[in-house]
Amino acid sequence: MLGTNISQVEISGVSKHGFWLLLDEEEELFVSFSEFPWFGKASVEQLFQVERPQAHHLYWPDLHVDSVRHPEQFPLVSRIVS
Repeated sequence: MLGTNISQVEISGVSKHGFWLLLDEEEELFVSFSEFPWFGKASVEQLFQVERPQAHHLYWPDLHVDSVRHPEQFPLVSRIVS
C-alpha cells in the first residue's frame, strides 16, 4: 500500500554556537546562530519541533533547506541584535 513519503529530520546536536540538522543518513548541516539569529533565543524544545514535509522544505517559520546550504543566496538575514 502506497502512502505519503515523509522525510525525517532531526536535531543531532546543540551548542552555544548553533545546532546540527541531520537531514538523512548522508547529509548533516550546521545552523549557526550568528547567521540565523532567530534560532538563538529558541528553546531546545522549539528547535526539536522541526518537520520536513518535502525533501527541500523544513517546517519552521520561513526556513528552507537551501537557505541553510547556501545562505549567500538568501540575502534577507535578520538584523535582530541580541
